[in-house]
Amino acid sequence: MRVEREPARKRKRLKVRFGVDYPKRVAFTGDISAGGLHIITGNPERPGTKILLEINLPEGEQVIAYGQVRWAKKVPPNLVRLANNAGMGVKITQFELGQQTLADYIESLKH
Repeated sequence: MRVEREPARKRKRLKVRFGVDYPKRVAFTGDISAGGLHIITGNPERPGTKILLEINLPEGEQVIAYGQVRWAKKVPPNLVRLANNAGMGVKITQFELGQQTLADYIESLKH
């Protein structure tokens, strides 16, 4: 069964730090919305894993949130940029900082 995601995702490359206990790994987003994001990485976490996210928005703004991995596609590191949907899809479950900032940023991408 395929999980349907919200339609408001926008393709955007943003730096994101993530990890299970603390955000120790660095990657980039493939797309993002107010409720989730695609993280491009060759070594994704397993579906169901809860992770901590630090998303760096333009102009130095930061979003800190918790999320749950919904799907993952592992590919060799040298093919990450070439493979379609390499990485993992993450649903944001809780915000610690920047919920409105992220919503405003997503809204600005529509214009």
